[in-house]
Amino acid sequence: MPDPERQRFLKLGAFFHPTGHHVAAWRHEGAQIDAGTNFEHYVRLARTAERAKFDLVFLADAVATRDGNLEGLSRWPQYMAYFEPLTLLAGLAAVTRHIGLVSTATTSYNEPYHIARKFASLDHISHGRAGWNVVTSSNASEAFNFGRDAHYGHAERYERAEEFVDIVKRLWDSYDDDAFVRDRAAGRYFVPSRLHYLRHQGKHFTVRGPLNVARPPQGYPVLFQASASDTGKDLAAKIAEVIFTPLHDIEKGQAFYRELKDHAARFGRGWDDLIIMPGLNPVVGRTRAEAAEKQRHFQSLIHPDVGRELLSNALGGVDLGGVDIDAPLPDHIISPEQRRTDARISYLFREQLTVRQMYEKYGGARGQRTVVGTAEDIADQMQEWFVGRAVDGFLIQPPHLPAGLDEFVEQVIPVLQERRLFRTEYEGATLRENLGLRRPPSTYAGPGPAAPREGA
Repeated sequence: MPDPERQRFLKLGAFFHPTGHHVAAWRHEGAQIDAGTNFEHYVRLARTAERAKFDLVFLADAVATRDGNLEGLSRWPQYMAYFEPLTLLAGLAAVTRHIGLVSTATTSYNEPYHIARKFASLDHISHGRAGWNVVTSSNASEAFNFGRDAHYGHAERYERAEEFVDIVKRLWDSYDDDAFVRDRAAGRYFVPSRLHYLRHQGKHFTVRGPLNVARPPQGYPVLFQASASDTGKDLAAKIAEVIFTPLHDIEKGQAFYRELKDHAARFGRGWDDLIIMPGLNPVVGRTRAEAAEKQRHFQSLIHPDVGRELLSNALGGVDLGGVDIDAPLPDHIISPEQRRTDARISYLFREQLTVRQMYEKYGGARGQRTVVGTAEDIADQMQEWFVGRAVDGFLIQPPHLPAGLDEFVEQVIPVLQERRLFRTEYEGATLRENLGLRRPPSTYAGPGPAAPREGA
């Protein structure tokens, strides 16, 4: 159960799709049109989020361009040309001081040693502000860039991911925290007994170790995960410290919140060891009419080719080429069960929408929740979900960048601070400290048999 004595503040992340989260963001006059290859754009965003005291910035990733209808894709630049995120975050570490730096990295098309080394390095470069969003890849096209003809099966992806994360964490423990004495007079740089060899031989990976990076300042960079399927929820309950997930209904959010935290407790974890942060796409206006007009303008920018392609992807790659976009989706395209049970799309079927209305509803937030209104309206909804224990915070997804982030920071953040729902200063020096997460001890700490070492 939660600690009743602990002061609760909303946890806020800023999710930076290059030009913004709306599928047509790049066409908006308030978006940085070359954002995918504009470093200064990201510097501005990160500094704005840090000035507002956000916990973290988050960058998604895919290791392939999108495949599909090129006519539609040519009007939808998402994932077609953008920076490799860890390189970008290392650059942002040099121009920020407090804000967490979180990136996706797939367990499907990486090796554990690479990921352990890169995130440990980022944690050192940033003085303890790194986070890893653990994903198993959903873009089937990624397989073609790594010597495979098909993606890993669903169960295998998650089995592989669990082994992968276990290896990475133990590689981060290769050196004890106090291994490096750096004693010039004695001529001793590190203590040999404080270096540990992994020697992992598992079903999917064989890794000897040790890692050639000192233990990260946070012990482990903070582990993030997005959970949707039952298998994904199980992995999240075992390994994740922050969960990104789509939630559209407060009652379902409260049920999910309790389910995940109780599930984590079965693995010996406390409620406060797991933070729930669904996506929230805020469209802010000085008045409700202004906010509604902003949303209408965004929707008008979605080209039908983009709308069909977006909805096709959301529905699992179905062919919508001959479908009338101003009529309801034909019944045979998606099964009644999927319409009812798939959390990413079920909200699209709660009312009788046309195909155009469906892709407009989905395109504003890519399956996450959109809130349109004044700063007070948006703060009201955030407060209701937070106080009602449906969330611990939100991953803010501005519809366009940089203008959408500026609007949220200038209008909504002060309301949250006035209500004492959000910090006015950072509490700690690391991402873990600001999120209220404990620093994990090393695998080799405490009593127990001595860890194997080279030559033993």
